[in-house]
Amino acid sequence: MYQEFFALRELPFELTANPKYLYLTPRHREALSNLQYGLSAAKAVTLLIGEAGMGKTTLLKAALGSERCRYVRAVCVNNPTLTRGEFLEMLARSFALTLVARQSKAALLEELEKALIERRSRGEISALVVDEAQSLSTEILEEIRLLANIETPEAKLLPLVLVGQPELSTRLEDAGLRQLKQRVALRCEITPLTLSETGEYIATRIKAAGGVAVRLFTRQAVVLIYEYSQGLPRTISVICDNALASAFALGRQSVDQDIVREVGRDFRLVRPHQPAGTPVAWAGTIAPPVHQRAAVQAPPHSSDGDEDTEPEAAGYGMFRFFRGRRQ
Repeated sequence: MYQEFFALRELPFELTANPKYLYLTPRHREALSNLQYGLSAAKAVTLLIGEAGMGKTTLLKAALGSERCRYVRAVCVNNPTLTRGEFLEMLARSFALTLVARQSKAALLEELEKALIERRSRGEISALVVDEAQSLSTEILEEIRLLANIETPEAKLLPLVLVGQPELSTRLEDAGLRQLKQRVALRCEITPLTLSETGEYIATRIKAAGGVAVRLFTRQAVVLIYEYSQGLPRTISVICDNALASAFALGRQSVDQDIVREVGRDFRLVRPHQPAGTPVAWAGTIAPPVHQRAAVQAPPHSSDGDEDTEPEAAGYGMFRFFRGRRQ
């Protein structure tokens, strides 16, 4: 709808897990490296934790599509509501096992082990990736633990990746799941973006779509997007997409804080409360050197009368947030 109006090659804020639009904070980069290592080195269990909307699925796709994982063939389970029988049947189908294996667990395990050994002899690594793992039944989590036991004296034959929200970590503390927890070889967690990272995330996606971020979003618009989204990438994308659509409908060439505020009202988004006069906690470009990057506090709660500011005249990614008090 607004693509041609803003001279974009494509829509930059679609809610698909497209690695082309992957933005890596230091925490995301570490998580991606752990996923690649866990898959390519066939570690028993790799755990990826993050809130809903943090980009876990995109990270997974980026890892599986990377050069380090070129020999990995993964089976992905995306439905946490499967029964035990459905889960075992899905495994049998995914690994092209016989009809007998789909009806008998003993036959399934025997055929699966043979299939995994044959694939490993060809230089392939088979992996099982389970998304939304926090919602799996204890029964299926126990089946997954047993799959982690398939091995030769030299290596695990079926490395597992469990992806879930923070509740997954809590569940693994249960006494009944302690054996699964003991098999976790790698654990990584991704957390919400900071203010500066929010600006970088927006700029990265717009650049990938052929645009220039500072021409499309004012500095104060970015601050407000951060406040409304609380650093969740999926929510940032929803706000930005709707804000650009609104700007297009109004015939405006950039998104200011008034447009973002209207989107926030439409989606009933809540901004965190801060006392009046709280200064903006960070000043600098949105892309400081990684070794100099510090934790960013939440920006102040602005009144509807706050003045907006114009984008920086500098190039891509140069939003700047100034310290200052409420007018």
